[in-house]
Amino acid sequence: MTDHPSIFGGTTTPSDEQAWDDRAAIVPAGQGALLPDGATPLASGTFAAMIRRLAQLPEAEREGYAIAKAGDRTYSAAEAMALASAPGFPAEGSG
Repeated sequence: MTDHPSIFGGTTTPSDEQAWDDRAAIVPAGQGALLPDGATPLASGTFAAMIRRLAQLPEAEREGYAIAKAGDRTYSAAEAMALASAPGFPAEGSG
């Protein structure tokens, strides 16, 4: 689940869970979520699918990319690999 602002008070309520089905994109690490006008991400899909795709790259190449998660933030390759090995990471085909 993502952390959405509540209507009352306008604050967020952390859920401590990842929203694996949120939209995400693999982008060059230095650009984060800000791509030049007209540019397209290297790949896009669910957050879980982008983590899996990044994990398939050779480790040396992986560091040149990041995952920009919609409505959230940009995750470095190291953060994405840590999430890939987390106990709650969804199995292939479920996210």
